[in-house]
This record gives sequence, C-alpha cells and structure tokens, in this order.
Amino acid sequence: MSHRFRRTLLAVALASIAVMFTAPAGAEPAPAQQQTQVPGYYRMMLGNLEITALYDGYATLDIKLFHGISGADMQKLFTRMFTDNKSGIQTAVNAFLVNTGTHLVLVDAGTAQCFGPTLGALKNNLVAAGYQPEQIDMVLLTHLHPDHACGISEQGKAAFPNATVYAAKAEGDYWLNKETALKAPKDAQPMFKLAQDAVAPYAEQGKLKLYSQGETLLPGLEIIATPGHTPGHTSYLFSSEGQKLLLWGDIVHSHSLQFAKPKVTIDFDSDSKQAIATRHKVFADAAKNKLWIGGAHLPFPGLGHVRAEGKGYAWVPIEYAPVVSQKKP
Repeated sequence: MSHRFRRTLLAVALASIAVMFTAPAGAEPAPAQQQTQVPGYYRMMLGNLEITALYDGYATLDIKLFHGISGADMQKLFTRMFTDNKSGIQTAVNAFLVNTGTHLVLVDAGTAQCFGPTLGALKNNLVAAGYQPEQIDMVLLTHLHPDHACGISEQGKAAFPNATVYAAKAEGDYWLNKETALKAPKDAQPMFKLAQDAVAPYAEQGKLKLYSQGETLLPGLEIIATPGHTPGHTSYLFSSEGQKLLLWGDIVHSHSLQFAKPKVTIDFDSDSKQAIATRHKVFADAAKNKLWIGGAHLPFPGLGHVRAEGKGYAWVPIEYAPVVSQKKP
C-alpha cells in the first residue's frame, strides 16, 4: 500500500467520522437536561418490618462547629473521604418510617418550615413512598431539636393528625420546661420555643406521651438511652425475625470525621463528654452485634453497618437492592 494511498484512506475515514458527529440540517435538538433527583425514599425489610428511609433535605455545617481534632487531621479525613469542605460540609436530615403490619411508626419528623429551602421535603417524600400523613399513628422522637421535631407540626396544627407523639421524659423535662428556657443563653432560647411550639398541638389533645426508661411502647421495640447530644436523647432498637435495626438519632453528624475519630464533638452537644462516651458505646455495640443502623445525619438513606477499623470505626452503607419480603407463607 503506497504512502499516498494510505493518506487518502485516512482522509476519507476522518471525513466519515466528522459526518457521523455532525447533526444533519433540520434535525431535532438534543433533549433538555432534567436536573431533578429521584424521590427521597429508600426501602428495606427487617424481618417482617418494612423500613422506609425518608429524606428531609440537607444542611451545610461549618467545620468550626467540630472539636477534639486538629485542623490538619480533620483535613486528612475530609480528603480521604472525598469530602468537599471549602464552604462547609453537607449533612443529610433523615427520618425513618416503620410499618409493623399493625402500626405505622415515624421515627423523627424532619424540619418542616423551620429552616431553609434545602430542607422540609419529608412530607412530599412520604407521599412519594406511598403513604399519607393521616396513616401514621405513632411518632417517636429521638430528641426535641428542631431538625427532628419541627416536622410534627404545620402552622400550629398537627402534621400527623392521627398520631401520638412519644419522647423521653428527660427530654421533655428539659426542652418543655418554661423556667429552663428562660435560664438558657439567649442564643439557645429559640430552640426551646421551636420544641414547645412543635409539640403543642399534640399536648393540647393529650397525644404527647413522655415515657420513662424501661417502658414498652411496642412489641419488638427497645428504648435505648443515648444521652449526651441532649439530656434525654434516645435511640430505638427494632427487632424482627432475628434482625435488629438501631435508629440512633444524632450519634453522628459527620461520617467523615466521627467514625474514624469518635472523640470529635459538635457544638450542638449539650454534654460533650457524655456524647463521646455514648458514641464509643454505641459504635462498639453496633460493630460487635452487627446491627443495622439508621442515622439521622448519615448520607441518605442513612442505613448501613458500623465496622471496627484500626483505633476507630468505619461506616458501611447499605447496598441498593430490591425489596424482598421475608414473611413466611
């Protein structure tokens, strides 16, 4: 094959390729980008329980809120986890719906309109998941911070009109106490008002229940005291067919930092030393017993496991899979 012939053949090939990638005159334009996300819900089965993770949205946290770690070590962990922290770090706000077959239980309720436009999507995602607010008969609150409790009310009315709201007595004694609110620092007082306003429609109807440790709210549900983040912070351990899921509320605010370094705290903790001790205990129990975990501030859907790793721990997120019922015929 002559050099001239090879050049001619190459020129013809390149011209053909150019034609392939040139839209013919009068051709329809490419479809517009959709730039919308899928609805924020994800389902799994825990024995005979249907678990639905619900996405309320996300908040951006200033890294200055975290303590107990040097700036250099913090940056190493962010880099290791490919976390862009130039303008703060993103943290999800998740809630969890448990269909027991006899009860529809919502654990935490998101933010409603208490915060900005990146939050407050829980109700829409609940409907997208196939349920209606009126069908929920129990709301279990891990604590009364507004990103967990504001969602139970809308404009002074119950967002879940047929539900009874449950919270730990120690939590209610703190956040719902008018005298405690008045003695709190001024910048903290709005948190008390948001908690009190959220529960008010239920309290007026006698549908706010403050329980003590050791009480039984449902068969297959164990109340786990996990104080530190707030005085009465509580986690809920659901069991079915030999499987266990711990819905742990605010044990973790940054998966990039606090699994590897459980001693890292956040400004929102009411008792940082107690929060550290609780986190160590919960991580150790979760890893040893191979518990399923549902975390309010873990990357959506916030479901997975905790694995011991070196001197700390690691988060192992759930793997996407179809929903397969384990009910026996």
